[in-house]
Amino acid sequence: MKKFSKLSSVLALGAAVCMGSAIAAEPLTVVSWGGAYTKSQREAYSNPFTAKTGIEIVDEDKSGNGLAGLRAQVEAGNVTWDVLDILEGDAILACDEGIAQELDYEKDLNPGADGTPVMEDFVEGSLSGCYVPTIVYATLFSYNNNAFPGEKPSTIADVFDLKKFPGKRALEKKPDANLEWALAADGVPYDKVYEVLSTPEGVDRAFAKLDTIKDSIIWWDAGAQPPQLLADGEVAIASAYNGRIFNAQVVENQPFTIIWDGQVYELDGYIIPKGAPHKKAAMDYLRFATDTQRLADQTKYISYGPARKSSAPLVSTHLETGVEMAPHMPTNPENFKTPIKKNAEFWADNGDELRQRFNAWLVQ
Repeated sequence: MKKFSKLSSVLALGAAVCMGSAIAAEPLTVVSWGGAYTKSQREAYSNPFTAKTGIEIVDEDKSGNGLAGLRAQVEAGNVTWDVLDILEGDAILACDEGIAQELDYEKDLNPGADGTPVMEDFVEGSLSGCYVPTIVYATLFSYNNNAFPGEKPSTIADVFDLKKFPGKRALEKKPDANLEWALAADGVPYDKVYEVLSTPEGVDRAFAKLDTIKDSIIWWDAGAQPPQLLADGEVAIASAYNGRIFNAQVVENQPFTIIWDGQVYELDGYIIPKGAPHKKAAMDYLRFATDTQRLADQTKYISYGPARKSSAPLVSTHLETGVEMAPHMPTNPENFKTPIKKNAEFWADNGDELRQRFNAWLVQ
């Protein structure tokens, strides 16, 4: 009887261990943007994480509506996302609304591989409470070389000059970046754009400038569309994410040229949703995916700059083509002469109002 009882205890313990392992190995849901970007994250972060921990990663391409989706999940009391890739401004809002996990950065993240403390290693001012940036990327303009056999456009003002550079334009269907570019094209110094945009007169001025090209705009709302529109000859110039254009240029051999002037650069990164179903594993993923080596490794797949200073010296070549990646980074000195830093706090404070006006303007 005692032997049977002992055997039962051993079996019960074994079952408990197996159940614990099964729970630990439940997959993590990581929400991102899709396409070449999610592929770069899978290769640099997720596959190595799975190899190390045995935890599978399920990708969901829903970051385009990430904040709205998270709000809806929290309101319904049914959070299904473990890690959410999100823009800086939306991350600030999520943190302010209490729907993102607050972080103790020095405790929750690894220091730089060179020993640099976490708070000194990331882009200055970017660790805002709940957010961990992973990349610096740019929204910018690109054109199809075949559209302009003679003089080529090279500035934001050229993009708005339909007489000198005729053809359709593709712009993302939201006010972000478009209003900044409109003011820049109208002669506002790049470092004064948000000062002007913070006034009612400045907003009116931006929309008035957009009016001058409105009839020539094809609107896009997914990152894969601009390269396709350019390749098909449907537009002559398109706004796009620099990584998408790099992929089209280098991997697909498309005859595209980037206009680096007026690139609107910003940060993209991760938050852990409040109530994430696998919080501990999600925090482990966050620590792993944002370390020095992983952020450097991502540049082998896509031309977004790492958000950690300690990663920069480790940037090498594009894995598929062997192309040196540094010249394709938005932050490369040659590309970074006249940038516009997206003001995340401005958009967090004013985005809802400006999007309402933008949507009304679209149907006028």
